[in-house]
Amino acid sequence: MSPAAHAELEAEINRLETVERPAIAEKIQAAREDGDLKENAEYHAAKNDQGLLEARIAKLRERLRTAVVVEHDTDDHVGPGSVVEIED
Repeated sequence: MSPAAHAELEAEINRLETVERPAIAEKIQAAREDGDLKENAEYHAAKNDQGLLEARIAKLRERLRTAVVVEHDTDDHVGPGSVVEIED
């Protein structure tokens, strides 16, 4: 992956953990305060959103853990990270 793609991945993980995760926690807390959790649709929706978010974070962390950052070194060849223009 290119250095730019690696940075984007790190930024997305950071956003999910620092913005989205606390927002969902607030939704869960607010839904808990509404009373009976068995019939509380907002609570169940928030818990579902939390599960999806945590799965997304885990998937991105795994992708980041196994990523190989490749820098494009010269214009003499085409490889990962190259930008090419095709002329017809």
